[in-house]
Amino acid sequence: MPDPAVPPTPPVPLTALLAREDLGLRQLAGPPAEGVVVHWVHTSEMADPYPYLLGGELLLSAGVHIPEAAGPGTSYFDDYVSRIVAAGGAALGFGVAPVHDTVPEALVAACASHGLPLLEVPPRTTFSGVARAVWQLMARARLAELRRVTEAQQSLATAASRPDPVPSVLRQLAQRLGGWAVLYGPEGTEIAGAGREPGDEARAALTRLGEVVRPVRQTPQAGSAVSAGTAGTRSGAPGAGTRSGAPGAGVRPDHPTPPPNTASTTSPARRTDPTGTRPAEPGDALRPDHPTPPPNPASRAGSATGATRPAEPDAARAASPPGTASRASAAGTRQAGSGAGRAGARADVAPDRPALVPPADPGRPAPSSATDSVAGLHLAAYSLGAGHGFVLGVAAPQRTAGDHTVASVAAVLLSLLTGEQQSGTGAARSSALVRMLLGVPPEEVASLLGDGPWVVVRARPDGDGAPDPVAASALGAALGSALVDPAGDVVRVLVPYDRAPADPLPGWTLGISSAVEPEDWPAADTQAARALARARATRAPLLRHGARPAFADLVPPGEAAAHARALLAPVTAHPALTDTLRTWLSLHGSWDRTAVALSVHRNTVRQRIARCAALLATDLDDPDVRMELWFALRHI
Repeated sequence: MPDPAVPPTPPVPLTALLAREDLGLRQLAGPPAEGVVVHWVHTSEMADPYPYLLGGELLLSAGVHIPEAAGPGTSYFDDYVSRIVAAGGAALGFGVAPVHDTVPEALVAACASHGLPLLEVPPRTTFSGVARAVWQLMARARLAELRRVTEAQQSLATAASRPDPVPSVLRQLAQRLGGWAVLYGPEGTEIAGAGREPGDEARAALTRLGEVVRPVRQTPQAGSAVSAGTAGTRSGAPGAGTRSGAPGAGVRPDHPTPPPNTASTTSPARRTDPTGTRPAEPGDALRPDHPTPPPNPASRAGSATGATRPAEPDAARAASPPGTASRASAAGTRQAGSGAGRAGARADVAPDRPALVPPADPGRPAPSSATDSVAGLHLAAYSLGAGHGFVLGVAAPQRTAGDHTVASVAAVLLSLLTGEQQSGTGAARSSALVRMLLGVPPEEVASLLGDGPWVVVRARPDGDGAPDPVAASALGAALGSALVDPAGDVVRVLVPYDRAPADPLPGWTLGISSAVEPEDWPAADTQAARALARARATRAPLLRHGARPAFADLVPPGEAAAHARALLAPVTAHPALTDTLRTWLSLHGSWDRTAVALSVHRNTVRQRIARCAALLATDLDDPDVRMELWFALRHI
């Protein structure tokens, strides 16, 4: 059975139609309805409906076309059903009355023989009612799919704003697709992954699939591997060079760009009979309730993954002899039910080829996405950015129309997180670096990097782990600068003064220097380092360099308060002693001024201070002791 064209609207399970009590449909023959889906409804009373079907239809007929001589001893019903199956029809609905009182037994037998679901449409149910039910179910499915995609987009955007944006996006994508998501670096190595990891065969196939969409960096050496041509190739796997959809059945590159919503809506020319016109069908006058075409005609070029497939010649379709169960195509035999990667030119290769490579033609860009099926998993690879070499790989047990949209959104977010953050900054940074290495002072190359003055931001991620290059790039994007240096467990970012962060960034501790000119960049880096140290000591998410950094700022407030309570515990039980000690220390040990400030006699001050020295078991004449006590008194 050929692969029906899939419209951008989710199909309707046949079980959903049978469950509608208002329709009263009853299945008489064919395979179980659980595995059958309907893409649209069509009514025809033609003896040969093949030229008028696109595939995936629930074909409705009242049997007007059945001649009186047709019966169990003739081949009419067998030929009729075989043509529907060859055209890709999903099911046949036979209307009882006014032409036939019952469904012909020969039709039931033919549908059972060819595996075509046969439904009995009762007299009270009009064909337009069946069509309306299909569109209603289709609209509900479409709404549910749009809601799912919208929720996935929102969750991916939220994940991209987290402190670990790349792992968060991959985790969210894997959760939404129920599979595995992985980010490959420019050299093809796995940078990060999330979800249920596939087996070795699928994992290796996904890695090779990533090479198909990775931009060509150099021309492959002669004899190293076979060129993938315009679509890429699969090799070294069972079933290579076939179109049957078996594991390793060949790579299918998709459309050249990965927009967030790539469902095809292109409508091909309608199939006609060999004369080029569609004659009126006899049943049109008999049953005026035929459904009108669906609001969105099925795309003959679209697929669930956004791939395109050229329409087959009408003449070849109309000229197919009765009983033909499949149609030939230039790409090979199409397998029913496959909704991913049905398009694109392909180059079949021998199984002994070692690996697949990107297109060898340096003038031809590599496809931005490609799909494959291996070991029961649907694989997809997406090229990220404009030639940076990062690739997103996805392996999922199933593939729906919305999955491609969700993966495309993730690809766009990851492109922003892994690519250059500002247009032209790559060339400017390279030029500035070369000039500085050749001895040009920083102030002479600052104009290549943007307007000053500048601040240096030192950032350290919360937790114990060191920031990876992707997280550092994401931090630079959040700060609006591509001048990022991951240096060990700290990230340094050179930021124009007007872009200096005013608020903390979740997941990071920031130390910010004062605004300086390019000649003072080294001093600003030292300032940012000190500010970061104070921020981490005080558990503050952001601190700026101050003209007079305080020594007390290096101790977190909670720890300072605990130390103060423990140190001053002997005297805090006596408020008079605590107040006297605080006042005496603030007045540099002056007895007279302390007595005046407390309105007591100076001998009382002496007695209280002596009592404090005894309770604390310390020498209050020692300046170090006084400093420590003053520090503690500020935190109680």
